Amino acid sequence: MGKTGPVYVPAYAKLTLSLRVVGLRSDGYHLIDAEMVSIHLADFLTFSAGDGLEVVGPAAHDVPAADGNLVRRALAAVGRKAHVELEKHIPAGSGLGGGSADAAAVLRWAGCDDLGVATSLGADVPFCLVGGRARVRGVGETVEPLEFEERQFTLLTPPFSVSTAAVYGAWDALGAPVSEGSNDLEPAALVVEPSLAEWRERLAQETGAPVHLAGSGATWFVEGAFPGADRVVVTTVAPG
Repeated sequence: MGKTGPVYVPAYAKLTLSLRVVGLRSDGYHLIDAEMVSIHLADFLTFSAGDGLEVVGPAAHDVPAADGNLVRRALAAVGRKAHVELEKHIPAGSGLGGGSADAAAVLRWAGCDDLGVATSLGADVPFCLVGGRARVRGVGETVEPLEFEERQFTLLTPPFSVSTAAVYGAWDALGAPVSEGSNDLEPAALVVEPSLAEWRERLAQETGAPVHLAGSGATWFVEGAFPGADRVVVTTVAPG
């Protein structure tokens, strides 16, 4: 880096198009069978000489730069040091895998394609490292690439986050329901944060399209381009 200058790496968000919870491991982690795609909503990481993390950008609020940040954890996992400027655009707690995408960007910068290392950092990190379109199983460690499809989606993210752990806990408490829609976690997410329903109805009324929950929430999405207030239109991103 000292001779070549800073290195700039995008970290693309992931969108979970479908999610089934298919089991529970003895350690309490849930097993899933999901389809995920990378989308053109991204954080940007700039690596330069030094040691430190600076978080900037429109979605930087509520993103600590302390040791628990996934960027720092990923650097430690690969035994590397750098000064990283993390420009946040993916809202935290939105179900779009922002922290996982950031960690995967660190691994990519370090030349690490080990899914075991990725899994040690978080369930969504393996997919974010592979990218594109994939079937994701287990606790996220099994990533089966699928043929890329160019698609557009419109996202609506409420101004609050939803805890993934709380949603899985609510799913257990509800008796492991199978959703009529594409995401088994939707009923549990609505229990954890009832106001999500208002945002779902808003997107449905404004687009007339079927609305889906992204992962454990809080983002809702529809397929197709419906630009408008508070909505973000994204396209899928091919791997590599």
